[in-house]
Amino acid sequence: MKKLIFFTLYIIGVIPAFSQTYQELSERAIVCTEQDSLERAEEYIRQALKLEPANPHNALLFSNLGIIQRRQQNYEQALESYTLALNIAPRAVPILLNRAALNLELGRNEQARIDYSLVLDIEANNKEAFLMRAYIYASRRDFNFARADYERLLQFDPQSYNARLGLATMEQKDGKYAKALEILNKMLTEIPQDATLYVARAGVELDMQHIDLAMIDLEEALKLDSSQIEAYLMRGQIYLLQKKVNLAKQDFEKAISLGVPQAELRELLQQCN
Repeated sequence: MKKLIFFTLYIIGVIPAFSQTYQELSERAIVCTEQDSLERAEEYIRQALKLEPANPHNALLFSNLGIIQRRQQNYEQALESYTLALNIAPRAVPILLNRAALNLELGRNEQARIDYSLVLDIEANNKEAFLMRAYIYASRRDFNFARADYERLLQFDPQSYNARLGLATMEQKDGKYAKALEILNKMLTEIPQDATLYVARAGVELDMQHIDLAMIDLEEALKLDSSQIEAYLMRGQIYLLQKKVNLAKQDFEKAISLGVPQAELRELLQQCN
């Protein structure tokens, strides 16, 4: 019983920090993080760093500190911590991926792209890096680079859902609708209950002016998943083309209720009046 009480007191910090070793401080930080005691975890990490500033394992401590700071929404501090970790261990793929993801979250797409590229220099078949770099390329309309990343990923992971869907989108962007449909049709035979795939196919069909087919797919998507925002937006625009303004308005309002900012749909809603 005495041992249990002593351990508990040690964990909550009653015993002075100077009596703890680097290893003990590191372990306390992990326990506190798991218990969601983030401020205490951060303090233990800083004590350990101060105790042994030249320890090569500080790369892991800085990385963990970055994770804690990100959870606390201290994003700039988290980026700094990830960078300090990478200064010690520049080829640490998990840390590079964490920094890239945070940069992407903050809208710093180019910095994220650089980190994903560094990951691929180290691990040539890293799926996350390929997918996210392709996403960045697509978002800035570098479709050829995005296509290249999706195709590279499919060479060693031919069943990758995201890569196949991304490649179908690239085919659509290039106006290669038959190829886009080929990919989506094959995926739907494998995953017939996937609402996202029906919405994607509807988008291709709409580009091909096959409005009736697009409507069938959108109805099926919403039957499978009534929270598909893109389906409501697409169907609302079809209703507008068909002069069914009341139905269009209902779909746009449903999209707003699911989280689309009303300001983004102001013009479409005005066309419903």
